[in-house]
Amino acid sequence: MEKMKIIGVIPARYASSRLPGKPLLDIGGKPMIWWVYQQAKKVAELDEVYVATDDERIAAVCREHDMPFIMTSDTHQTPADRIHEVSEKVRADLYVEINGDEPLIVPATIRAVIPGNLTKDKPFVASLYSRITNPIDAIDTTNLKVVVGQRGLGLYISRIPIPFPKGSLDFEYKKYIGIVAFNKIALDEYAGLPRGEIESAEDIDLLRFIENGIPVLFLKVECKTISVDTYKDLERVRELVRYPPPPPGTGVAHG
Repeated sequence: MEKMKIIGVIPARYASSRLPGKPLLDIGGKPMIWWVYQQAKKVAELDEVYVATDDERIAAVCREHDMPFIMTSDTHQTPADRIHEVSEKVRADLYVEINGDEPLIVPATIRAVIPGNLTKDKPFVASLYSRITNPIDAIDTTNLKVVVGQRGLGLYISRIPIPFPKGSLDFEYKKYIGIVAFNKIALDEYAGLPRGEIESAEDIDLLRFIENGIPVLFLKVECKTISVDTYKDLERVRELVRYPPPPPGTGVAHG
């Protein structure tokens, strides 16, 4: 079987509404994007890893720290838009999006989204979720909650805690992890579809696939990571970098 070419892409834009210049925020003496890149390049399955940015300040930091980067348009509305532009410039069988605000992500979690083989004649989209154990994370609108069907396919993604526990408390809230794998067909379809009503309301790009009946496979991982969306998140990450806990094992299971 021919080996797949797989590249990792770290979308990094400067103009974050909550944390301007987020990829360049200092964590332990290094910019946040550096921490993400260091973890991504440990994944042996990734043939190449690029930062995809629209800002020269981020590009300058990439040069300083020897991180390959690709300049992309500053008009993209979503990370998937940026990944699609990369797919037009770099040929690969699979593109793995690694969110640039996940500095504590571990290589095993990134590896979990990579399939053993890939169908090339239809769209492939896969992502990850973990079990929410802290009730505060369930109500935090910066943490995306995923509803997954019996075959591991995503039914919905929301900023509010769903499903609503009317009939039973026997369920777990599922937190979206910012790692997504796409093949080229999926990215092309995404780019050719308009932004839908639900995607616009929630401002979550994976909903464009779900709204249009394109399957999004979700895999469960056992991991604890922090998406840096606020200054409070940033301080939590800085503290963990300063005083790291023992490294946990990362198990993977189908949702």
